[in-house]
Amino acid sequence: MTEATPTAPTESPAVGQALDILGLLARHTEPLPAARIASALGLPRSSTYRMLTTLTDRGFVSHLRESGRFALGAAAYELGWAYQRQAPLQRTAAPLLARLVDVTTHNAHLAVMHGRDVLYVVEERAAGRPRLVTDVGVRLPAELTASGLAMLARLSAAQLRALYPRADLLVSREGRGPRSLAALRRLLMETRARGYAVEDGTVTPGLASVAVAVVDHSGHPVAGVAVTFPESERAREAQLAERVRRVAAALSARLAR
Repeated sequence: MTEATPTAPTESPAVGQALDILGLLARHTEPLPAARIASALGLPRSSTYRMLTTLTDRGFVSHLRESGRFALGAAAYELGWAYQRQAPLQRTAAPLLARLVDVTTHNAHLAVMHGRDVLYVVEERAAGRPRLVTDVGVRLPAELTASGLAMLARLSAAQLRALYPRADLLVSREGRGPRSLAALRRLLMETRARGYAVEDGTVTPGLASVAVAVVDHSGHPVAGVAVTFPESERAREAQLAERVRRVAAALSARLAR
């Protein structure tokens, strides 16, 4: 009796086509209409619409109803950021943040995006400083934190709309935080103009933070470096931000290699 030869697993055309759609959207900085997606991939329009509907329902694609176009959704960004936040980034960042704490004498942390939240992955504590609500594994709404604002400020308008298609997705803490998409956009414009993000008592009253985004070779934000300090030391804000910027730049340079 001869032993049966194992058959190779067959590829699922629908899965491959869905991945092709995500890949196409990832290569474009602006949202695309369904007809262009179908044409670029050589797919029937009916199949393209069905797959886009499923991907939208699962959060991997965002349908911009005002234009009828499609962009990557929050779930797709979450996968990308999940890849970027793996151990190599943490191992590289930890000694840099430890030196940042030594130089500034304040708590420092590294956070990555997790949907519309930031997830803290490295925490370095400074002796004698207040204990923070942030810790490894803690998630906070991105729009309330300096790290989150630093990363959001590096996204395109289409990417930001994909994360925040509606104002009711914005979170308030202690009655503070942007209440509208226009207010969020203003915060991000101020962040870009300043060169670093600022959080002023939104997470913890009496404490402020400054943060700068870590970017990959394409300029996409993969993490945020931040220092938290008492509001009474606000005069040191620019100095602290420059220290944070140097660490973020060093991490960005290593990611670009």
